[in-house]
Parts: sequence; C-alpha cells; structure tokens
Amino acid sequence: MLLLASTAHANDISIAALFTGKAVLVINGGAPRTVSVGQSTPEGIRLISADSSSAVIEFQGKRQTLTPGGSGRFGGGAPAGTTSGSVTLSPDDRGHYVTMGQINGGTIQLLVDTGATVIAIPSADARRLGINYLNGQRGFTETANGKAAAYRITLDTVKVGDIMLYNVEAVVLEGDGLKIALLGMSFLNRTEMKRDGQALTLVKRF
Repeated sequence: MLLLASTAHANDISIAALFTGKAVLVINGGAPRTVSVGQSTPEGIRLISADSSSAVIEFQGKRQTLTPGGSGRFGGGAPAGTTSGSVTLSPDDRGHYVTMGQINGGTIQLLVDTGATVIAIPSADARRLGINYLNGQRGFTETANGKAAAYRITLDTVKVGDIMLYNVEAVVLEGDGLKIALLGMSFLNRTEMKRDGQALTLVKRF
C-alpha cells in the first residue's frame, strides 16, 4: 500500500473500475461508489482525474495515483511504505474458526478452512452479494450432495477484521452442497497465521 501520514482518520481506498472521467471507488471496505471527476465523497476524497488506466485522488491537499486493483491510504495509520492489518479469532464449541467478513463490500459469514485452495462461496450468498459468477470459468466439484457446478472468479475485495485484500481468487458452488463460505488459502496464504492457545491471529503479509 501507499500510505501517507496525516492527523486525520485513515481512509483505505481501492479502484474497482475506471472509465474516462469516472472511477468506481471502494472506501474502507464499503460498497463500490461511482465518482465523477471533480466530485468529492462524504469522507472528503476528491477525484481529480480518471481514464481507463489510472485515477488521481486527493484528500486534504495530498494526491495519489491509483490503478485498478491497487490501493492507497490517506491519513493516520502506519508509516509510509508499510502494511498493517490483523484479526484474532476464537474457536466455536466445535473448534471451528467462524467470523463475519466482507466480500466486495457485502457482509458474509466465513469459516476458516486451510484445506480449501481458494475462497469458496455458496451460490445463494454470491447472488445476495451481487457477484456475477456465471461469467466465471465453469467446472465441477464433488460435494457431500454429489457433483456441483463450480465457477472460478476473482473477488475485488475481501475484508476480515482489519485485513483488506484485493483481487482474491474464489470459486462459487451451485446447489446446497456448501452451507457456509470457506475462507481458503487464496486469502490465508497472504497472511501470517499465529496460534496462541486456542486463539488464531491472522496478520496481513501482502
């Protein structure tokens, strides 16, 4: 991340999409918003310019140039050039680590699963979150209820606790074979996992 020190509250910003004169911004893990050149968001973030390759944004007189999939941070937080973000999870009565997170700005329950290669999402949750997974690469996988169609996609953002990751691989499974979304290794590989007793702490690496 590019981080700029300021006394103001931190704002984490990523570019979801770019157009001539407009940019779709994700601010602090919220829902994507379309902002036109010259407009400012309620947080005071102003879009200075935008084309198909990059956007220039400004906050309290400081500017950054961002590209799709890139992210920036205005105000507070860590020193320039560093990354931050962590979350500590406690197991449920079955020993599973279940947490609430956000995918593409929408809230979803996630089960930590180191055996899952990528994040796996039930199709019902994907539809609720507005994920157009049918445009993904179609295949099949075996579930407890038999064979199910699976669509490989890339998620714009995944947030758990203070960890925000961009462009995370995932798969959407159709049918009833998957009851809860799995937080798989496409997310976990980009964190350092630490055990302290029963607590599991994830610390963002990149």
